[in-house]
Amino acid sequence: MKRIYVLLTICLAMVACKKNDVQFTYSPEAPRAGQAVTFTNQSSSGQDWEWSFGDGGVSTLKSPTHTYQKPGTYRVLLKVDKKNAWTKTTELTVYDTIPSFSASDSVFYVFTDYTFTAQVYNPYNLDVTYEWSLPLEEEYAQVSDTTLTGSTLHLYFTRFLDEVPVMLRVVLNGDTTVVKQFFAVKDQPTHSLLLRTNEGDWRQRIFGSRAEKAKLDATATALLDAEQDTFQVYNSDTFYLSDMRLLFPTLQGFHIAKRKFYYRDEDGVWVANIDGSYFVPIDTTPCTAMTLDMTDNRIYWANENGVWYMPFVGSDNNQFITIPTQLNDFSGVLRLSADSEKR
Repeated sequence: MKRIYVLLTICLAMVACKKNDVQFTYSPEAPRAGQAVTFTNQSSSGQDWEWSFGDGGVSTLKSPTHTYQKPGTYRVLLKVDKKNAWTKTTELTVYDTIPSFSASDSVFYVFTDYTFTAQVYNPYNLDVTYEWSLPLEEEYAQVSDTTLTGSTLHLYFTRFLDEVPVMLRVVLNGDTTVVKQFFAVKDQPTHSLLLRTNEGDWRQRIFGSRAEKAKLDATATALLDAEQDTFQVYNSDTFYLSDMRLLFPTLQGFHIAKRKFYYRDEDGVWVANIDGSYFVPIDTTPCTAMTLDMTDNRIYWANENGVWYMPFVGSDNNQFITIPTQLNDFSGVLRLSADSEKR
């Protein structure tokens, strides 16, 4: 029995030896670009080490030293005895001695979210304030945050230009630094909504819930001229306004899509099944124009407050959980048409 106990103890010890708690630390905690960083391997065991420092640098020393040439955030990986796949990963931020900021991407497009992050070397937690600004007189970006005084800035560009400036003012322990960077913002074609108003025709390109407005070019005028909601062809049958008023006496316009009947009257915008059952209000504000976007599966309509949209309704009883979203504040919209071509 004693011999069995000894053998069992040895086996358990051998199993325990196969485990490894991979850990490492680095110093200094807030390194600067060009400053040597010492990595201390604190793994409980191991004989082979593979380091990857996130900037292309590698090492096989147990506790190496590495110097980062540029500021930024790097992912450091340590592998111990690679056949056992023991690893540890840590993110390390390298600072510049001069305050700066970085962007979440290197290529920029209109109406796409981007984050700008201040990089301030402040290992001793001195007093620091941030102030972001967009110094051009004409608006070219929309800030998504409610403040311009945090260490990060969230925005999207509303115009495509070769050079758009973003500026950061940093006050660290009483010393002020102003950093300005320029970014090239590209256009990106997308679907759009055409609007006819008392003040002319407009194109509004759609970027998710965001949009821009611009004068309508002549090539799209025909789409607006042809747009009407007084008759629809569905499954080879033609439905006229006069026919549909037998079911909905106050009907002013309608569209049919995916076995749903969308219509407008003096009481707003409604959806019903193709047989007229389960008619449900979408918006109870009087509607002046309506169209369907078969590419993005949306319904658009106009009232006195502007243009609104919502995804197509999919349930049998026409209950929906997505509430209408306002696209713009155009007033006096007389006609709408969805342009499926990306422009």
